[in-house]
Amino acid sequence: MDFQRLYEEHFPFVWKSLRRLGVREVDAADAAQEVFLVAYRKLDEFEGRSRMTTWLFGICLRVARDRGRRAHHRREVFEDNEGWIERAEGASDVAEEAERREAAVLLERILDGLDFEQRAVFSLFELEGLAGEEIAELLQLPLGTVYSRLRLARESFQRAVSRLQARERFAMSPGASP
Repeated sequence: MDFQRLYEEHFPFVWKSLRRLGVREVDAADAAQEVFLVAYRKLDEFEGRSRMTTWLFGICLRVARDRGRRAHHRREVFEDNEGWIERAEGASDVAEEAERREAAVLLERILDGLDFEQRAVFSLFELEGLAGEEIAELLQLPLGTVYSRLRLARESFQRAVSRLQARERFAMSPGASP
């Protein structure tokens, strides 16, 4: 595969993966360029033993982790997630599109609450559909560790969803403050 085709076909995947790994939207373009610089340098080393997306996700993981270590973090609430949310093709209903955006923002907030290692495993398994064995190989972890992190991430994710649902019920209850 030539690099231009690699870039064009996989940029959306890399962008989405970086965002799911906690790279802020304002930094995602730079982080994606880092990923593709590494991919460009190592493309001839790619043996095809895994899927291209698996190989790229491994690079995304390292770039996101390195950025997280060097970054001066500040918490932001993103009002405009155009770059992260894939537009629904042919969406005929504005309300449906708004719900998708809201769900994507909630997913991002919940993922932000996960430990980086749990977030990586959760994203790979639940959002990218990789098998536990693939994740173990990609992250160079024992399979048991992958499933342990996945279990912890799922528990954290469920607690966050439960908190959001409780807030929503409280906000809708009679006598709740506006």
